[in-house]
Amino acid sequence: MKILWDFDGTLFDTYPVYVKTLFDVVPRLSTLFSKEQAMRAMKVSFSHGFQALGISPTEERAYREKIIHLPPEHFLPFAGVEEVLKRAELNVIMSHKERVVIEAVLQQYGFQHYFKEIVTPEMGFPRKPDAASYAYLNDRYALDLAIGDRELDLVPAKAIGLKTVMFQGDCASADYSLRTYEEFETHVKPF
Repeated sequence: MKILWDFDGTLFDTYPVYVKTLFDVVPRLSTLFSKEQAMRAMKVSFSHGFQALGISPTEERAYREKIIHLPPEHFLPFAGVEEVLKRAELNVIMSHKERVVIEAVLQQYGFQHYFKEIVTPEMGFPRKPDAASYAYLNDRYALDLAIGDRELDLVPAKAIGLKTVMFQGDCASADYSLRTYEEFETHVKPF
């Protein structure tokens, strides 16, 4: 199976450290929102989260500067994800995360060799849900499946005819839904 992966919230459990960092950078948030409310908003998309939480452009710049320099060991791989990576015929990543961060995290856990290609904003593709980056990867590798934690990750996959997996979330258009990667082999067919 050839798999297209999202990075944040799909391969690595990044949102808890993102929300903690946001509350550190913008302390007033703790008087207005719970961390759970902030996480729900940020998981829709960062731009949605910034708007919903009332983050100013100056605060957003300070936050983005801070997260780009977080040590890679703050981003933990989800349990069981490495087994899925090992068993796949091919893995690629399409993420809005900066390449330097993705590469540092993959290196931290020895995961870099699992990925044939990584597409990031630096390559000039439009942001998801535009399907251009997914089409590029599918044209190169004849992908079978896309895995993401947000509907935003699945919409472009559906647009180009890929099967989709929603990880730790709900999406009516997902072909499969997983709470853990230990479920992958029994829930996603054929694997």
